[in-house]
Amino acid sequence: MFKSFTPSVRRAVLAVTASIVFGVSCNSSNNGSQETAAAGASESALDPSAAVPEVKVRDAFAGLQATLKDTCTPGTCAYFLGRVHDELHRLDRAMKTDPKGAGHFPEPIALIKALDAEVGGDRSFENLKKHQTMLISTRDRINTWMQGHPDDYR
Repeated sequence: MFKSFTPSVRRAVLAVTASIVFGVSCNSSNNGSQETAAAGASESALDPSAAVPEVKVRDAFAGLQATLKDTCTPGTCAYFLGRVHDELHRLDRAMKTDPKGAGHFPEPIALIKALDAEVGGDRSFENLKKHQTMLISTRDRINTWMQGHPDDYR
């Protein structure tokens, strides 16, 4: 029924969705001072919990598990690798903020830290593709670890 969207259409839809979610306005009117807006932005930048809602380990792990049957195919590879990367980091944040403490999840946190050291801050498709083997291996090893610790995500 629907034709598949081109990458440029997907990016445009993503940009519009992000602007709606994050409250970015295309309105040129200035209902408040720019200084006030900048101050509010810098305050929220200092408080990471203001920008990222708390996620439970159970929910973050479910997101990571949802990538297990996917693969890098010609039309979806960039999306797939980006999603695996994002789900790993969502799980990392959830583990570090879990009431049990980050020390309760030493191996998954160490695996993600090692991945980050290799990938660096470059989340581009080209870089994720270059590190695809390590990215997928990290996901699979964390999945195995979590399966051995079912009380941590149920």
